[in-house]
Amino acid sequence: MEQKAIHAEVKEGVLVLEMRMPQVRNAISAEMKQALLEQAQRFSEDDSLKCMLLTGSEGIFCAGGDLRNMQDDRSTVGVRRRMAKTHASIRLLSECEKPIVTAVNGPAVGAGLSLSLFGDVVVASEDAYFMAGFANVGVLPDMGLLYNLPRTLGRVQANDLLLSNRRVDAQEALSLGLVSRVWPREGFLNQALALAQRIAAGPMVSFGLARALMAGAYKDSFSEFLLKESMAQAVVFGTEDFAEGVNAFREKRKPRFAGK
Repeated sequence: MEQKAIHAEVKEGVLVLEMRMPQVRNAISAEMKQALLEQAQRFSEDDSLKCMLLTGSEGIFCAGGDLRNMQDDRSTVGVRRRMAKTHASIRLLSECEKPIVTAVNGPAVGAGLSLSLFGDVVVASEDAYFMAGFANVGVLPDMGLLYNLPRTLGRVQANDLLLSNRRVDAQEALSLGLVSRVWPREGFLNQALALAQRIAAGPMVSFGLARALMAGAYKDSFSEFLLKESMAQAVVFGTEDFAEGVNAFREKRKPRFAGK
């Protein structure tokens, strides 16, 4: 039986995706790209899926792009065709109004580093590490890394990582702000899943609009942002979740959000 590039499972509203191509260190192969696209479409279209958890397998998150693909067709047209498929999945992930948790369980190198930053929350196991890697093979950092990395770390730190190509361990990643939490390897995925499930139980309309507003805040003026914020808040005040949250507060109980 052919092994699937990504194992997918739903757990209490969380779409858990585990990259499972350890023979190529979970590289972004043609098979992995197709699997990512299919799961991104599923996540964005299925209202029962409230949060995504993306991780790797066998102590590896993702070791970058698959060099076999890069040698197939190096023409301008061929490269742009491959990039279009890659961009289709990451556009869906960046534009959908649902939170994503990336659980970096090992090396996140090259495109693996890029992929990790699509998490709204990025957590790492204690033996994980991050590395740009692109300089090793003379290619441009891709999968949105030149967009997301400076927004995560700032321009100077981003340039340091990209140009020096140095390895950043989990604790340094935490101090830089590349990840928000570092957990022991033992029980790592269980902790990441528990976090994703807590997020999935939250007010999804509010979370989704907050995600969209934050993404647009880098290009909007402050006045433009405040206008969008007021309109988004007007939407949220009309949701069932807001009414439930107020009632739960008054009744001193935990709210039961429905995502609408």
